[in-house]
Amino acid sequence: MNLHEDVAPQLDDLHLVVDRPLIISDADEVLVQFAAGLDSFLRDQGLYYDISSFAITGNVRRQDDNEAISGDDVQALLKAFFRERTEHLPAVPGAAEALKSLSKDAQIIVVSNVPVDQRDARIRGLKKIGIDVPVIANIGLKGVVVREIASQIDAPVYFLDDIPHNIASVAEHAADVHRIHFVADPRLARLIDPAQDCHTRIDDWPSAETYIRDHMRSKGY
Repeated sequence: MNLHEDVAPQLDDLHLVVDRPLIISDADEVLVQFAAGLDSFLRDQGLYYDISSFAITGNVRRQDDNEAISGDDVQALLKAFFRERTEHLPAVPGAAEALKSLSKDAQIIVVSNVPVDQRDARIRGLKKIGIDVPVIANIGLKGVVVREIASQIDAPVYFLDDIPHNIASVAEHAADVHRIHFVADPRLARLIDPAQDCHTRIDDWPSAETYIRDHMRSKGY
C-alpha cells in the first residue's frame, strides 16, 4: 500500500536524525481538545455534541428538540468546524510541557487527519499552545505513513492516537513502533476500552511522558 499522493510530498520536508528516538503524535484528543472545541462550535449553531458513544455521526443534536441531524449535515458541519476552529482549539493539559521536556531526548512530529487544506492552520494552532513541530496532514488510516516515517529511524519510535483503527493500522504496517492509545477527554475515554493493538493506554501527559522516558531508558536512550 502506497502513500496518498497528497501526503507523500509532505514527508520530503522532514529532516530526521536516524539514531534519535522519534515520537509521532496525533493532534485531536491527544494534543488539542477536539471534542470540547467541536461542542463549542456546534452550540453556536443551535446544536450540541451528545457524547454518548465514540462517534460523531448520530451524536450531533439540535438544542431545541434533541433530534440528531443527518450524516450529510454532520459532514458539512465538520468541514466548517475544521475551517473555522482548527487554529483555535485549546490545548490538552500538559501536552506542550511534556513534549518540550521530551524534545531534549527525542524528535517529535505530528501526524493528523486534519484536512490537507487546513494543515497550515493546524501548524499555527499548535504553535499558539507551545507546540512547534513538523505536521503531516494525513488521509486515511495512519499505518502506511507511520511505516514510511519510522523506516528512517534506527531508534525507538512511539505513536500516540485516540482512534483504535489507527492503532491497529500501525500495528499492521509498522509493528516495531510502540503504540500508545491516548484519549484526553474523560467523557470519550470512559466510552472506549484500550485499543486491542496498543502496548498501553494512557490518557494524560504526565503519565505518558514518564512511560515514554522509562521505555527509552530501557532501550538505552
